[in-house]
Amino acid sequence: MHTDLAPKLIDAPTMRRLTELCDLDPALVADDFGAPAASAALSEAEILISCWGCPPLTEEVLARAPRLRAVVHAAGSVKHHITDACWRRGIAVTSAASANAVPVAEYTVAFVLLAGKDLLRMRDDYRRRRADHDWQTAYEGAGNYRRTVGVVGASRIGRRVLELLRAHDLELLLHDPYLLPGEAERLGARAVGLDELCVRSDVVSVHAPELPATHHLMSRERLASMRTGATLINTSRGSLVDQAALTEELVSGRLDAVLDVTVPEVLPPDSPLYDLPNVVLTPHVAGSLGTELHRMAAAAADELERYVNGRPFAHPVSAEEWERSA
Repeated sequence: MHTDLAPKLIDAPTMRRLTELCDLDPALVADDFGAPAASAALSEAEILISCWGCPPLTEEVLARAPRLRAVVHAAGSVKHHITDACWRRGIAVTSAASANAVPVAEYTVAFVLLAGKDLLRMRDDYRRRRADHDWQTAYEGAGNYRRTVGVVGASRIGRRVLELLRAHDLELLLHDPYLLPGEAERLGARAVGLDELCVRSDVVSVHAPELPATHHLMSRERLASMRTGATLINTSRGSLVDQAALTEELVSGRLDAVLDVTVPEVLPPDSPLYDLPNVVLTPHVAGSLGTELHRMAAAAADELERYVNGRPFAHPVSAEEWERSA
């Protein structure tokens, strides 16, 4: 992982657990498998604990790790470092994607409810007026009762979002091409096509993986089909949305947006998205941040304990899932 990440990721209680469970040197944090200390450790390692910044486990790297049997990833996606060579070698892989899904879902649900209440626009209105006003008349269309929320992708995060939203009086729609019959209903939603979801929803929240098939999933046509005043929330990847088309919709004021991800990841300083009053723009922080990192490390320690005790991982990543996941 990134060499400066370990002290932020692993708090003292979790580090004690890790060192009790296995022969681990807390001072050895590697972001280059070619470095002498990392190379020496890799030649003996049975388990690799990874996080953001882990280099790819290529065929050449694995050749220098004859005893490696498992990778315990203390974060979400393993796409950046797990390779075909890992699957050919039969290495067991697990990730803390479920732990990382929690803050993303919380972020999403918070903004779903704020969007329904039209609270950010009302805040700016109040700031301008600084006086009493007939808010009930001005915002008679606001509120979350019987609003329609469309969730794109029954990923771990999408499922967690649905779980949290079920506590509210909302109509929930779900689109995912891999849904099993009756699965949407068990999640408290109604399965619909993506086009119908875009047309019917007051809020559309994107939780699909970044794949060639999902590039510009939220196309110009689908954005144009969304209701005037609707909100698009994207905490997945910027490439899933036609950003040029979305920017036009946002500049016109027809749509609102909450964007934690964009293309590029950091927008140029002159992007209008920074200053539009109908846009909430955050720097890819919906996932684990600050103390939330400790949840991912604790989840990794749980998986390590299962491995040490000869039990299967609770959150394994399979080659099939790897191919169609974020």
